[in-house]
Amino acid sequence: MGIISRENMNGKKVLIMIGRREERVRKAEEMVEKAMKSQDASHDASHALRVELAALFHDIADYKYIRDPSEEKIVENFLNEEGVEENIKSKILKIIKGMGFKEEVNGNGNTECFPEFGVVQDADRLDAIGAIGIARCFTFGGSRKRLLHDPAILPRSDLSKEQYMNSEQQTTINHFHEKLLKVKDMMKTKAGQRRAERRHKFMEEFVKEFYDEWNGLS
Repeated sequence: MGIISRENMNGKKVLIMIGRREERVRKAEEMVEKAMKSQDASHDASHALRVELAALFHDIADYKYIRDPSEEKIVENFLNEEGVEENIKSKILKIIKGMGFKEEVNGNGNTECFPEFGVVQDADRLDAIGAIGIARCFTFGGSRKRLLHDPAILPRSDLSKEQYMNSEQQTTINHFHEKLLKVKDMMKTKAGQRRAERRHKFMEEFVKEFYDEWNGLS
């Protein structure tokens, strides 16, 4: 446990007791701000803050889970209430709005790819492929009661954004063809591209083995 001093809404200093996790986050933020103070604006502390906040918030307004249209404003309202600087707020909202696969499903990539966008998007997409990505795919398919596979239901090609968002009748294995096996070639950063290679190969092997077992060949 620790104690920090903060200003309340009236501008008065108050003492706040925080847990170990919150204290570590606070110390990490202070260290980043100090260490990056001399760096140019492309990789300064504000850059790190934009990446951090965008990463934390990126799935809050995911269209697959929204029940109330007002939920789309949760992040923007929070940033306004916290008085986040306009340039930081603007980039965070652009990242959240534009990073989804549905935004470039038909090959039209995001035209405003600034560094923070690529970092957050690549990190999110790396978690969607490889071993964990496979586990997540089948977990989501199960939650939507999708079939594992049906040879009569073929993967869709040349998907539009609207078609991709309307995927309730698709099978879980088709999601690999319609999205997951395309992710490798859509990475924005060099680091993301390197990591995606190995995970992509693992998925290819998995899909081949899946079909072999389904067809009694393995």
